[in-house]
Amino acid sequence: MDRKEEVILEVNHLTIEFHDHDTPERVVDDVNFVLHKQEILGIVGESGSGKSMSALAIAGLLKRHALSLSGEILFDGTDLLTCDRERLRSYQGDEISMIFQEPMTSLNPLQRIGHQMEECLRIHHKEMTKKERYDRAIRTMTAVGLDDAEKLYRMYPHELSGGMRQRVMIGAATIARPKILIADEPTTALDVTIQAQIIALLRKVNVKRETAILFISHDLSLVRQLCHKVIVMQKGRIVESGITEEVFEHPEQPYTQALIEAIPKVEL
Repeated sequence: MDRKEEVILEVNHLTIEFHDHDTPERVVDDVNFVLHKQEILGIVGESGSGKSMSALAIAGLLKRHALSLSGEILFDGTDLLTCDRERLRSYQGDEISMIFQEPMTSLNPLQRIGHQMEECLRIHHKEMTKKERYDRAIRTMTAVGLDDAEKLYRMYPHELSGGMRQRVMIGAATIARPKILIADEPTTALDVTIQAQIIALLRKVNVKRETAILFISHDLSLVRQLCHKVIVMQKGRIVESGITEEVFEHPEQPYTQALIEAIPKVEL
């Protein structure tokens, strides 16, 4: 694997507790990991294991009135958990971007695709002209495999297929060329052919843009195809981590073994 061993994100002792019940509920418990430049790191585990909560904390998208966060999330020398809101917003969508699992709930049904593609540029790159934003949007849409980009630019989300909407989400998330892309279950509800296309697209973003990717999934088959390293989470804690192929071939924890054994096997 040809990549620089430069740490781009460091998570230290991340702990998340909800306080909207009588007894605090710890959903992420002392999580530690690093993400290197141009690395794809998979985070796997069953529902409720804490993988998506960890991703939302990194993206700065957790509402804090009913929970507490402790530890460190270090990006570009800044602790994202303690920095001021303005500094955090300067990173969101620009340096650190996120793809959600259901594009129809993430895309605004009342806004045209082009307008939504350019949103990050309007917020973070005010020096760009309208023509420059348009040209970047068209190039990005073409790069993520959307044909006839000029026509799609004027369309609305409901006019696109599920696979096309997910490509729009990836395009919108990468249009500003972020250093880190968080993909939270990005292939859910897509058929296997479209899943394969999305995985190939993420790999292309990783290689050509040198974008580091956090790939959150319960689908171990996809993680094995895509990720250089993997973290296995159970009940909010990391129970195993390492180079993906080594973890799959020689799992040390019973929980990891059970997850791998649960992967559907095709018998001919």
